[in-house]
Order: sequence, then C-alpha cells, then structure tokens
Amino acid sequence: MRHLRSLVGLSSVAVGMLSLTLFSLPVQAEMYVAGQVGVSLPNSFSNVNGVGSNTGLTASDLSLQNSVMYGAKLGYYFDSIKWLGIETEVFNSTPHLKQQNVTVNPGAFNVNVSGQDVRVLNWAPINVVVRHQMGHFEPYAGVGLGLFFAQVKESQTGESSSSTRPGLNTQLGARYLVTKNVALFGEWKYNYASFNFSGSAPTQATGGFEGNYSAHILAFGVGYHF
Repeated sequence: MRHLRSLVGLSSVAVGMLSLTLFSLPVQAEMYVAGQVGVSLPNSFSNVNGVGSNTGLTASDLSLQNSVMYGAKLGYYFDSIKWLGIETEVFNSTPHLKQQNVTVNPGAFNVNVSGQDVRVLNWAPINVVVRHQMGHFEPYAGVGLGLFFAQVKESQTGESSSSTRPGLNTQLGARYLVTKNVALFGEWKYNYASFNFSGSAPTQATGGFEGNYSAHILAFGVGYHF
C-alpha cells in the first residue's frame, strides 16, 4: 500500500508540473480542467500465467467486479489548430477479484480462489485529443499512453503485491457547453495493460501470477474552460 501511495504522490507531482506548463502557454488558447466520475466495467484477467514458484502453471480467466471510477482531467486546445489538443488525466477504480473456481493447468485441476481486493490507478501523461466544434456541442476522441499502478491485496491475510506497467488509454465522448466556460461531458474509455503480481497468489499457492487487464469505462463530468 505504501508503494501505491508513493506512485499516487509521484503522479500528483507530474500533474502539477504539467499544470504549470499549460498555464504558462498563451492565454488566448483554450485550457480546461474537469472532474469525472463513472463506472468501470472490467473484462476478466486473461492469459493468466504463474510466476515465481508458480512458473509453468496456467489458469483460466479471473473474473473481476464492476466498480466506481473517479478522477480529473487537465487539457489544452491549440489556438492555431482549434480542433487539436493535449490532455492529462488520472482516475482510480477498484475492480476486485471475485471468489471463483479456477482451472489450473497442467493437470486441469480446479482451485477455489478467494476474493481479493484490487485497485487500479491510471495516469495518462498525455492524451492526443481531436474535436469537432458544432456550436455548444463538441464530439471528441483521444488516445494516449497510460501508466497503470495496480495492487492486489489478499482479503484474509492482508498480504499485497503491486505492479506498474504502461498500457493503452483511449476515449470517445461529447461535451455540451452550458456557458462559455462551463461544460458537461460524457465519454467511453477503453484501458488495456499487462500486470505481473509476483507476490500474490490467487491459486492459493506460493508465488504469483501475471495476466492481461482491460476495462470499458463510462464517465461523466463537469469541466471549466478558461
């Protein structure tokens, strides 16, 4: 947990540095800050393989729970190219691992996996965003590199393992300018990353696991445009 808090702190510092950079840009350009909240709909962990002393084992997909997501954005649209912008965003979700039966190979034996707490923090340092201005209505799309900070915590023992990996962050949405400065928006995001939890053991054995994480996210928020 201490490791995850450190990563959150580092991401906050980076966002602050980008904030200073954006606010030093020409004032006639369009900058915005926004808060967002929504729901994360994760797919199951896929391509699950054992690591450490579990190396050589594979497991069936691990089901994850839907969860609330929340976060913030900070962005800038270029004055000379009004349809093009850059954005940084950070958001948090808790797609906990469900209690479930898992098939482990070789041997095709079934193991009952207890529920585990999972936290995923995604910081996208730079999204490239394009928009189409239609008066008060603005559809937009964006894509960028995400830095995913994930933690799995065993509910019964309290033992945890963290993984930090790069991944994909995308968005497709629309905003409505209520006033010149205030906008409401809704968007769909897709996240993808591969995690390696070397100190966590969902198979109830010594060792850990790695797998592919992906999630669909529906987010809504309010932004202020300067």
